[in-house]
Amino acid sequence: MMRTVETILVIGLLATVLSVSLFATWPSLRRASSLDLRRIAFTTLETLDANSSLSQTAFKPSNDSAWNSLQSALSSCLPANTVYNLTVYQILNSSGATALYTPINSIANTQSLGESTDAASYLVTYNATYSVTAAKIGGTSGGTLYLLNCSDASGWWITGYTPQGLVQDLLNLLSPYFQQTVVVQDTTQLAKILDNTTLQNETLQNAVVCNAFGEAVPIPQSYMSAPVGFDLVNKSYAKYCYTLGQRVRSYNWTWVSMVGWPFYYVSNKAALATSQNTYGIYGMSKNEGYGCTAFLQGLDNQNYSYSLDVNFTSQGVVSLTSQALYYCNYYGLYPSSWQTASRSINLTQVLNNYHLSMAFQMFVIPANDTRVGGALFSNAVLGSFLDLGLTRTPDVRLTALGLLGYYQPTLYPTAQTTSQSSRLVVLTLGLMGGT
Repeated sequence: MMRTVETILVIGLLATVLSVSLFATWPSLRRASSLDLRRIAFTTLETLDANSSLSQTAFKPSNDSAWNSLQSALSSCLPANTVYNLTVYQILNSSGATALYTPINSIANTQSLGESTDAASYLVTYNATYSVTAAKIGGTSGGTLYLLNCSDASGWWITGYTPQGLVQDLLNLLSPYFQQTVVVQDTTQLAKILDNTTLQNETLQNAVVCNAFGEAVPIPQSYMSAPVGFDLVNKSYAKYCYTLGQRVRSYNWTWVSMVGWPFYYVSNKAALATSQNTYGIYGMSKNEGYGCTAFLQGLDNQNYSYSLDVNFTSQGVVSLTSQALYYCNYYGLYPSSWQTASRSINLTQVLNNYHLSMAFQMFVIPANDTRVGGALFSNAVLGSFLDLGLTRTPDVRLTALGLLGYYQPTLYPTAQTTSQSSRLVVLTLGLMGGT
């Protein structure tokens, strides 16, 4: 009896289902999937623009190969049974401020999407590119940047870098600010500019000479003998540093020491092949502190004296001045505002004895201290000297900061804009099959 009742109930249920199916009207596959198509379209547009590819391609000419790449990416994002049309519209404003849309380009995998489709739109913008033009240092009376890249010399106190690598970084960073940049490839070329002979028809007067060799300075063989380069009495090349100071004064140069104790060594790999700096680096001879004293004597047009008048001592951690930080922002230079100064120069000695003024102070001087970790000093008559007494690792951004903060070339920003700043991308999807 129970089985008979169960059988009757099953038969009744099946009859009800068949009746509903017979008389019910089901939506087509396209209509049933409309909401899903819209979501798929929008997600696909976001995926295509994840690395800005869509935004960039939307502003390219219709014959650019980027459109082919975009279509390949679009096809790979969608199910195999999906048909699509992606159209890019230019957005224009009429006189009544009503947005008008003009089709620019489209890509599709079918000529017709059928009756029922759905779409998603995506706004892409062209980011205006801003370029900056710098006023050139020196104007018509100079503006040459010399970068010492002497292949026949060795560097010291530039841990982790080579002089050649530093020169390349300085070239990239500073050349836009100068009338001409000249890379001095060896000590023979260095001797030429010291002898007032140009290398590339540049203006030699009022130049900047940047030494990328740290505590060493390249020395030409023609400057290794008395009286211009060698102190016969004290057996020292400090006399060469004195001659460098004289040349800086004579040509009104700005000499740059990037890191450490300046002029502590001289270097020429061939002429000093059997001499080393007591740390195993051959091709070098030690001046110790006599080198910098001699340089400042020459810069101030004093008589040469083999003496230790200028001291460099460790100051520890120092911070950039507010003025230096201002120029960091102005020129887009962002070194660490805290540095370790192990070769800070004694201000009392250099300011009082060599007619120097601190034209651009880079680091804060602590209370009751007479040392500075880095500054650009200018002689009362001619010639300047940028000294960065920092520890070992040179930072070209600090070198650039010292020079730009001193010369202060004006930046002229220019906005490269376009009337086609926004475009609307519409992706329409449909499904193959169904009516």
